[in-house]
Amino acid sequence: MRGWTRLPSLIVGCERRWPRWRNTSRRTMNEVPRNVRGIVVTHGSMCFGMVDAVRSIAGPPADALIPISNEGKGPEELLHLVSELTGEGPSVIFTDLHTGSCALAARLACRDPEGRRVVFGTNLAMLLDFVFHRHLPLDELVERVVNLGRAAVRAFESGEERVGNRPVSGG
Repeated sequence: MRGWTRLPSLIVGCERRWPRWRNTSRRTMNEVPRNVRGIVVTHGSMCFGMVDAVRSIAGPPADALIPISNEGKGPEELLHLVSELTGEGPSVIFTDLHTGSCALAARLACRDPEGRRVVFGTNLAMLLDFVFHRHLPLDELVERVVNLGRAAVRAFESGEERVGNRPVSGG
């Protein structure tokens, strides 16, 4: 599809829906809502693999998710890097665990809760949903990705073949 320009709308079926932003009455006509930035902070190289997987599936802009590894970094250096990369706008810091150096740096970077949130136990489903819904208000976005991430964790029941929530009939 050469020459195709992607519009900032969502197309559902044959209906076009424009992203909705809350509190539009408080904004001026020149003020455009900023997309939420995601920072993925993990042990080792896990962050690079997760961000690479999201980019290969969804093709998000380069600034949608920023990977940070704790490898070779002391606590102060990691905190400084996380704080610096979250920037001024709204951001979500995704970590692999709820404890350890990555979680501590994320918590300390969010001491001022205005505009920053932390999500622990990140999985690929969360990150994919995040890049497609960065236009949502911060609290709504965090609730959404956490719920989706929880729903994505499942156990396969031995002896039963399933596609989604439906059993697969043999044949």
